[in-house]
Amino acid sequence: MMRSSRLMLVLVSTSLVLGACKKKPAPAPTPTPTPAPAERAPERTTPRAAPVDTMAAYNEKVAAARLRLLETIYFEYDADELRDDARASLDAKIAILNANPALRVRVAGHCDERGSDEYNIALGRRRAEAAKRYLTDRGIDASRIETSSFGRERPAVQGTTEEAWSKNRRDEFEITAGGENLKPAS
Repeated sequence: MMRSSRLMLVLVSTSLVLGACKKKPAPAPTPTPTPAPAERAPERTTPRAAPVDTMAAYNEKVAAARLRLLETIYFEYDADELRDDARASLDAKIAILNANPALRVRVAGHCDERGSDEYNIALGRRRAEAAKRYLTDRGIDASRIETSSFGRERPAVQGTTEEAWSKNRRDEFEITAGGENLKPAS
């Protein structure tokens, strides 16, 4: 009996030892998410069109060009030299005139009430000619610009103050031809 107990003990121990040595199954690897295929933007076969101006926006540009073209320039007392602000205004007019080759303008020179009629007519003419010369020196054909002088006959502002007089020493611009199809400067 002792033998059988020993045998039993050996079998139990062997089974325990063998059972303890049994390999545990390796845990299943955690699946790594496969990256989704990169979403590609649809390929463009034609370039994106530039925004198109609406008719209202175009009409606003035309109106702004007309205002700029008709903008008055001013002079110092008893002078026909162009001021810096007058040159800037004339430069803007050049761009509009270049964009509209059929456009013709008249430049009318004006003076304040001081001085004789003859003197003011001559000074108004010199002021108008100064603006014309500036435009023609920068490529505008002289035949597109006519000049006139009103001297002190058409004041913009009534009064005998320096403020009133400064508003009367001016060149005014008028469209004489080509204004119905005016295009804004590019």
